[in-house]
Amino acid sequence: MTLAVQLFSVRDHLTDDRPATLRLLADAGYDAVEPFRVHVDPHGLRADLDAAGLTVCSAHTDLLGDDADAALAAAPVLGTDTLIQAYLPPERFATREAVADTAQQLNAASVRAAQTGVRFGYHNHHWEVGTLIDGVPALEVLADLLAPDVLLEVDLYWAATGGADVPALLGRLGDRVRFLHVKDGPATVEGPMTAVGEGVVPIAASLAAAPDAQRVVELDRCATDMLTALATSAAALR
Repeated sequence: MTLAVQLFSVRDHLTDDRPATLRLLADAGYDAVEPFRVHVDPHGLRADLDAAGLTVCSAHTDLLGDDADAALAAAPVLGTDTLIQAYLPPERFATREAVADTAQQLNAASVRAAQTGVRFGYHNHHWEVGTLIDGVPALEVLADLLAPDVLLEVDLYWAATGGADVPALLGRLGDRVRFLHVKDGPATVEGPMTAVGEGVVPIAASLAAAPDAQRVVELDRCATDMLTALATSAAALR
């Protein structure tokens, strides 16, 4: 399995020197990346990725927003067949009715993506797990309402922050979980995050609960030097 890194982790480094940053990620042990804002300069990013020897496993975007057409057009340029909805606000998961409406919109976006040969999925934060609907995490209620072809990218850190027994959650979600955001730290909203293996998130048990899911390291922010933490994370996962 390839080991990937979400480029949001190095967003400031990319602004300063994208080619050099991508080479450092490859040298740190990553095979692939998960870009964000893919509608911005996909051809230039693809060229820099090729120079660094990196592939694209998936990409974060907003297929419910105004840039959906551009994101769908960028996917084949980047060489990925998977786009993932990176974020929806907490109010989208506050009630059963809100979750049902969210599922309907994600299902419609998935149909639109499939027409261009692209898979579509959803990435969670802590509120989809911490919000309970009749005692069930909103993320699980959502999963039951999603069309079979809509995948999930479960963020281990945010699931833990939301109060979940993360391996058990992954077990209940089953094969729908095709990607994992692997991150570690204190499992609090404030963070900051740490290199994988240096926090309280049950990394090993979570990976064992979803053995076939693509691993994507992401550190939204870090208590230490970001590039060092990403290299340490890659080494730990290897």
